[in-house]
Amino acid sequence: MELSYQEKVTLIKLRELKKVSFDKLVKETGLDQVAVMRAILWLQSKGLAKLHEKQKRIVKITELGEKYAKIGLPERRALKLLVEKGKVTLEDLREVLSEDELRPIIGIFRKEGWATVRKEDDVLTLELTEKGKEALAKERPIDIALKVLAEKREVEAKEIENLLPLKELKTRKIGEEDAKAEREVEITDEGLKIASEGLELKEEVSILTPELIKSGGWKNVEFKRFNIHAPVKRLYPGKKQPYRTFLDKIRRKLIEMGFIEMTVESLIETQFWNFDALFQPQNHPARDWTDTYQLKYPKYGSLPDETLVERIKASHEHGWITGSKGWGYKWDPRTAMLLMPRAHATALSARQLGKGVQIPGKYFAIQRVFRPDVLDRTHLIEFNQVDGFVVGETLTFKHLLGILKRFAVEIAGAKKVKFLPDYYPFTEPSVQMSAYHEELGWVEFGGAGVFREEMTKALGIDVPAIAWGIGIDRLAMFKLGIDDIRYLFSYDLKWLREAKLVW
Repeated sequence: MELSYQEKVTLIKLRELKKVSFDKLVKETGLDQVAVMRAILWLQSKGLAKLHEKQKRIVKITELGEKYAKIGLPERRALKLLVEKGKVTLEDLREVLSEDELRPIIGIFRKEGWATVRKEDDVLTLELTEKGKEALAKERPIDIALKVLAEKREVEAKEIENLLPLKELKTRKIGEEDAKAEREVEITDEGLKIASEGLELKEEVSILTPELIKSGGWKNVEFKRFNIHAPVKRLYPGKKQPYRTFLDKIRRKLIEMGFIEMTVESLIETQFWNFDALFQPQNHPARDWTDTYQLKYPKYGSLPDETLVERIKASHEHGWITGSKGWGYKWDPRTAMLLMPRAHATALSARQLGKGVQIPGKYFAIQRVFRPDVLDRTHLIEFNQVDGFVVGETLTFKHLLGILKRFAVEIAGAKKVKFLPDYYPFTEPSVQMSAYHEELGWVEFGGAGVFREEMTKALGIDVPAIAWGIGIDRLAMFKLGIDDIRYLFSYDLKWLREAKLVW
């Protein structure tokens, strides 16, 4: 049977050791890990050796654990001070503990029975108990576990679990659980037979050189063979974050469709552009603090051109020249100057319309927006929105539905789409779009409509404008095959490495 140099060296060592750990075999052969692994896999394919693998749970000491192994756990340091003084306040404990370490100390002392806690002259005071005096000389399971970890760096999980629940080390961030592959290599009867017959070891070379050919030395060497099917360590080259890739593809597709991108540097907007320019009244509930964020400092920004502001004001108060009655209230410029993190990307549409647009023309923006909400698998408080509008003399509501459906099916990959009537202060008629997700069912991800004349005329536009705002994060869930929106911003390395964008 033909064997390579590495296979012969490995087989000779296996003849001596019979069954051995992979790490020890590497050490005994003097070859590198990759060479030994390749040799083992080749020997296994020829029935001369067996590779046994099993996963074992281990616990490693953390950086914080190393620190506490040197200076002592916070409760031990606090107890030492308490034993010295007999009675201490929180201010005394700050001499030996950081604020983070101090936070759980009272709970630990009460649980262990090391001190009585009471208020003296409105100052929280800890007084040493008999049990506390004795505790300083005793080691608790967590003290022993930390000592073991500090000595060995990593140990089998069951060794720690014999002392205390592993959760306690993980909660206190002094130990972390991991999995480790344990490999053993064993020679077979056939391998033992061949190794016992005597194996000739010749010098091994990787390349056939002119010198070897001329000298005839090629007859006395063995050429290294390469198994291109042998498993090797998987490499993860740098790449764009999956969600970032998705946003870039959306941007490119919209530009290819003839849309012009609207950009703005700041995430902070005045209520004028976020609400007033969109014909949203100042007493609308969506402007309340429960539905938007507001800046404490600076609190106010500046308003744009006075002529534009006067038109917006007139539209709100009595409808200006649109034939509408407006909202019928006294418009307050001070309210419009309030600063806030942008609540929707439609604010950029208002800005663009105010600056002027091509007619006909198509515009879009991909921007981060902020809204108070309850975090769950379909809601975030900070997310991205794709906003856009099309202006043209002959546009109708039907054109809008066609664009939305094409966007959902061709760009987002939704299989089913449905439209429902909706209401927005700045569009009429208005529509809500939902798409079907196999895991989540019907998911709402966009609102749209035809901009009202009270808004467009005040901004200087005298032709129809159809517009939409889409929660692009929810569409990304379709393309990335995930059922929890929070994963788009996840630090999970496994997901970041393996996530595939289906386009």
